[in-house]
Amino acid sequence: MSEIYLPAILLDIPRNAVAAIGLPLCLGILSGSSTAKVVRGDWYKNLRGPPGRPPRQVFPAVWPLLYLSMGYASHLAVNALDTASSPLTRSDVKLGIALYYAQLAMNFIWSPLFFNGKKLGLALIDSVLLAGTTFYMTKLLDGPTKSQSTYLLLPYCAWLTFATYLNGGIWWLNRGQTPKKD
Repeated sequence: MSEIYLPAILLDIPRNAVAAIGLPLCLGILSGSSTAKVVRGDWYKNLRGPPGRPPRQVFPAVWPLLYLSMGYASHLAVNALDTASSPLTRSDVKLGIALYYAQLAMNFIWSPLFFNGKKLGLALIDSVLLAGTTFYMTKLLDGPTKSQSTYLLLPYCAWLTFATYLNGGIWWLNRGQTPKKD
Protein backbone atom coordinates (compact mmCIF):
# COMPACT_ATOMS: atom_id res chain seq x y z
CA MET A 1 0.00 0.00 0.00
CA SER A 2 1.39 3.38 -0.95
CA GLU A 3 1.93 6.11 1.62
CA ILE A 4 -0.94 8.57 1.90
CA TYR A 5 0.15 12.16 1.56
CA LEU A 6 -1.62 14.74 3.71
CA PRO A 7 -0.65 18.41 3.50
CA ALA A 8 0.84 19.62 6.78
CA ILE A 9 -2.07 21.99 7.46
CA LEU A 10 -4.50 19.04 7.48
CA LEU A 11 -2.49 17.58 10.33
CA ASP A 12 -1.72 20.87 12.08
CA ILE A 13 -5.38 21.94 12.43
CA PRO A 14 -6.45 18.95 14.54
CA ARG A 15 -3.27 19.01 16.62
CA ASN A 16 -4.84 21.95 18.42
CA ALA A 17 -7.99 20.72 20.21
CA VAL A 18 -9.80 24.06 19.84
CA ALA A 19 -9.06 24.22 16.10
CA ALA A 20 -10.03 20.55 15.74
CA ILE A 21 -13.41 21.22 17.33
CA GLY A 22 -13.86 24.59 15.68
CA LEU A 23 -13.34 23.45 12.09
CA PRO A 24 -16.37 21.13 11.77
CA LEU A 25 -18.47 23.48 13.90
CA CYS A 26 -17.68 26.46 11.64
CA LEU A 27 -18.20 24.40 8.48
CA GLY A 28 -21.53 23.14 9.82
CA ILE A 29 -22.69 26.66 10.63
CA LEU A 30 -21.60 27.89 7.22
CA SER A 31 -23.22 24.98 5.38
CA GLY A 32 -26.48 25.22 7.30
CA SER A 33 -26.73 29.00 7.49
CA SER A 34 -29.12 29.30 4.56
CA THR A 35 -31.37 26.41 5.57
CA ALA A 36 -33.35 28.26 8.24
CA LYS A 37 -35.36 30.16 5.65
CA VAL A 38 -35.95 27.03 3.56
CA VAL A 39 -37.23 24.89 6.46
CA ARG A 40 -39.79 27.56 7.31
CA GLY A 41 -40.96 27.73 3.69
CA ASP A 42 -43.71 25.87 1.90
CA TRP A 43 -41.40 23.49 0.02
CA TYR A 44 -40.01 21.90 3.17
CA LYS A 45 -43.30 22.00 5.06
CA ASN A 46 -45.02 20.16 2.20
CA LEU A 47 -42.45 17.39 1.84
CA ARG A 48 -43.82 14.01 2.78
CA GLY A 49 -41.53 12.27 5.26
CA PRO A 50 -41.03 8.71 6.42
CA PRO A 51 -42.16 7.44 9.82
CA GLY A 52 -39.99 8.72 12.64
CA ARG A 53 -39.19 12.08 11.06
CA PRO A 54 -38.43 14.37 14.01
CA PRO A 55 -39.53 17.99 14.23
CA ARG A 56 -37.17 20.36 12.41
CA GLN A 57 -36.09 21.88 15.76
CA VAL A 58 -34.22 18.65 16.63
CA PHE A 59 -31.58 19.11 13.94
CA PRO A 60 -29.98 22.36 15.18
CA ALA A 61 -29.73 20.79 18.64
CA VAL A 62 -28.10 17.55 17.49
CA TRP A 63 -25.64 18.73 14.85
CA PRO A 64 -23.45 21.00 17.00
CA LEU A 65 -22.86 18.12 19.43
CA LEU A 66 -21.91 15.84 16.56
CA TYR A 67 -19.55 18.46 15.11
CA LEU A 68 -17.86 18.87 18.48
CA SER A 69 -17.41 15.12 18.91
CA MET A 70 -16.11 14.53 15.38
CA GLY A 71 -13.69 17.43 15.78
CA TYR A 72 -12.29 16.04 18.99
CA ALA A 73 -12.03 12.60 17.38
CA SER A 74 -9.82 14.18 14.70
CA HIS A 75 -7.63 15.58 17.48
CA LEU A 76 -7.27 12.10 18.97
CA ALA A 77 -6.46 10.68 15.53
CA VAL A 78 -3.60 13.11 14.95
CA ASN A 79 -2.27 12.40 18.44
CA ALA A 80 -2.36 8.69 17.57
CA LEU A 81 -0.50 9.41 14.33
CA ASP A 82 2.15 11.39 16.18
CA THR A 83 2.82 8.52 18.59
CA ALA A 84 2.40 5.55 16.22
CA SER A 85 5.54 3.56 15.57
CA SER A 86 4.12 0.85 13.31
CA PRO A 87 4.03 1.73 9.58
CA LEU A 88 0.68 -0.10 9.26
CA THR A 89 -0.83 1.89 12.12
CA ARG A 90 0.51 5.15 10.66
CA SER A 91 -0.96 4.21 7.28
CA ASP A 92 -4.37 3.41 8.80
CA VAL A 93 -4.43 6.66 10.77
CA LYS A 94 -3.39 8.73 7.76
CA LEU A 95 -6.15 7.12 5.70
CA GLY A 96 -8.58 7.72 8.57
CA ILE A 97 -7.60 11.40 8.68
CA ALA A 98 -7.94 11.69 4.89
CA LEU A 99 -11.40 10.14 5.19
CA TYR A 100 -12.18 12.58 7.98
CA TYR A 101 -11.63 15.49 5.61
CA ALA A 102 -13.55 13.71 2.84
CA GLN A 103 -16.55 13.22 5.13
CA LEU A 104 -16.30 16.87 6.23
CA ALA A 105 -16.59 17.90 2.57
CA MET A 106 -19.55 15.58 1.97
CA ASN A 107 -21.19 16.81 5.15
CA PHE A 108 -20.61 20.41 4.05
CA ILE A 109 -22.32 19.97 0.66
CA TRP A 110 -25.32 17.98 1.90
CA SER A 111 -27.38 20.95 3.15
CA PRO A 112 -26.88 23.04 0.00
CA LEU A 113 -27.81 20.02 -2.14
CA PHE A 114 -30.92 19.14 -0.14
CA PHE A 115 -32.25 22.49 1.02
CA ASN A 116 -31.00 25.08 -1.45
CA GLY A 117 -30.77 22.94 -4.58
CA LYS A 118 -33.76 20.75 -3.65
CA LYS A 119 -31.79 17.86 -5.17
CA LEU A 120 -33.12 15.09 -2.94
CA GLY A 121 -31.58 12.26 -4.99
CA LEU A 122 -28.12 13.84 -5.12
CA ALA A 123 -28.34 14.60 -1.41
CA LEU A 124 -29.21 10.93 -0.82
CA ILE A 125 -26.16 9.76 -2.80
CA ASP A 126 -24.04 12.19 -0.78
CA SER A 127 -25.57 10.89 2.45
CA VAL A 128 -24.88 7.25 1.59
CA LEU A 129 -21.26 8.05 0.68
CA LEU A 130 -20.91 10.20 3.80
CA ALA A 131 -22.18 7.43 6.07
CA GLY A 132 -20.00 4.77 4.43
CA THR A 133 -16.91 6.96 4.62
CA THR A 134 -17.58 7.79 8.26
CA PHE A 135 -18.12 4.16 9.24
CA TYR A 136 -14.86 3.13 7.57
CA MET A 137 -13.00 6.08 9.12
CA THR A 138 -14.34 5.08 12.54
CA LYS A 139 -13.13 1.50 12.02
CA LEU A 140 -9.66 2.64 10.95
CA LEU A 141 -9.23 4.98 13.92
CA ASP A 142 -10.55 2.60 16.57
CA GLY A 143 -7.37 0.68 17.37
CA PRO A 144 -4.87 3.52 17.08
CA THR A 145 -6.94 5.74 19.43
CA LYS A 146 -7.66 2.86 21.83
CA SER A 147 -11.39 3.18 20.95
CA GLN A 148 -11.59 6.77 22.22
CA SER A 149 -12.43 8.13 18.77
CA THR A 150 -15.01 5.39 18.31
CA TYR A 151 -16.93 6.50 21.40
CA LEU A 152 -17.02 10.00 19.93
CA LEU A 153 -17.89 8.90 16.40
CA LEU A 154 -20.52 6.21 17.09
CA PRO A 155 -23.30 8.76 17.80
CA TYR A 156 -22.36 10.46 14.51
CA CYS A 157 -22.48 7.11 12.68
CA ALA A 158 -25.89 6.38 14.22
CA TRP A 159 -27.20 9.83 13.30
CA LEU A 160 -25.88 9.52 9.73
CA THR A 161 -27.69 6.19 9.42
CA PHE A 162 -30.90 7.82 10.62
CA ALA A 163 -30.35 10.90 8.42
CA THR A 164 -29.78 8.68 5.38
CA TYR A 165 -33.03 6.84 6.17
CA LEU A 166 -34.84 10.19 6.40
CA ASN A 167 -33.27 11.49 3.18
CA GLY A 168 -34.10 8.24 1.39
CA GLY A 169 -37.67 8.27 2.67
CA ILE A 170 -38.20 11.89 1.69
CA TRP A 171 -36.71 11.25 -1.74
CA TRP A 172 -38.89 8.16 -2.25
CA LEU A 173 -42.12 9.73 -1.01
CA ASN A 174 -41.64 12.92 -3.05
CA ARG A 175 -40.07 11.52 -6.24
CA GLY A 176 -41.52 12.87 -9.44
CA GLN A 177 -42.59 16.14 -7.85
CA THR A 178 -41.14 19.36 -9.17
CA PRO A 179 -39.69 21.48 -6.38
CA LYS A 180 -41.49 24.78 -6.00
CA LYS A 181 -39.67 28.03 -5.40
CA ASP A 182 -40.19 29.46 -1.91
